[in-house]
Amino acid sequence: MDFTEGEILYFDKPLRWTSFDLVNKARNIIRHQLGMKKIKIGHAGTLDPLATGVMIVCTGRATKKIESFQYQTKEYIATLKLGATTPSFDLETEVDATFPTEHITESLLRETLSHFIGEIKQIPPTYSAVKINGKRAYEYARKGEEVDIKPKTLVIDEIELLSFDDNEAKIRVVCSKGTYIRALARDIGEALNSGAHLIGLQRTRIGDVTLSDCMTIEQFEEKIEQISEEYKISNDNNNKEL
Repeated sequence: MDFTEGEILYFDKPLRWTSFDLVNKARNIIRHQLGMKKIKIGHAGTLDPLATGVMIVCTGRATKKIESFQYQTKEYIATLKLGATTPSFDLETEVDATFPTEHITESLLRETLSHFIGEIKQIPPTYSAVKINGKRAYEYARKGEEVDIKPKTLVIDEIELLSFDDNEAKIRVVCSKGTYIRALARDIGEALNSGAHLIGLQRTRIGDVTLSDCMTIEQFEEKIEQISEEYKISNDNNNKEL
């Protein structure tokens, strides 16, 4: 592997890690095991700490391909809790309001989901990295300051109900760049004349890259250790021949 020339790595991001945590860990593994002082590295498509799944990491000259990956279609499996909302639209913050759910049936839920297919307008979460006047939206939110976030146009290609039980709905979403699944949960809750927030999220695909193509950070570390060991053995044999 040539990390300077450029490698494209597929990871399954761990729960509670930020996207930066994963990139930083991969960078440190490469630098420590292979003795590289500097390595250019970045990721395509941020995942929230409470989300897991496909993350594409590029190194060296391959970082030029990051933008092309970001524009590829993404697929998610999301679990929504109906009847309650949180300020962050997920489990990062506590429930701030509850709503009736007795009227929500599986057929109503399926019908409601169908209305989100196609081009839609979505207001990103206040607890997000969207920039407003040079600051991230979450910086305002964590100080209790209100901000005006403009809606964005995006595309939902597919949305499918996988299961519905005890006010928890598991859905599969195929969507464009810039889609906030947390905000989608909020909007679905409102469309049901209730509330909703995200309690689980896994990105299962970016373009043609699926979870089956991904490795854990532990598997990557083992792989780099093996490469490092093979390199040392090769060097030792060359020195003996000399």
